[in-house]
Amino acid sequence: MTAGRHEPSVYERIEAEENFQELRRRFRSWAFPMTAAFFAWYLLYVVLSGWARDFMGVKLFGNVNVALVLGLLQFVSTFWIAWAYSRYAERRLDPLAEEIRNGAEAERKSA
Repeated sequence: MTAGRHEPSVYERIEAEENFQELRRRFRSWAFPMTAAFFAWYLLYVVLSGWARDFMGVKLFGNVNVALVLGLLQFVSTFWIAWAYSRYAERRLDPLAEEIRNGAEAERKSA
């Protein structure tokens, strides 16, 4: 090894591999848009609560109004996103992550 240069660590080599970059791309292509959509949905609820009080106060049935229904839908959407992510990860992320892990373990064993 020459002065000023170092051997890349296992983690640096893995990070530079095409499979790892693909894994990051797949994760980001799902997580970023879903996060933006969820924040927009949450912000809509907050804005409507602050500036559309008449609309949010509309009674749908009994004492249940639009605000209550939209508030409960916040919880439903949170659980739906978690479920959808687990399905996406199982199909698109986990197989690639397993491949990367197996490669790293094989490299570690051969060293």
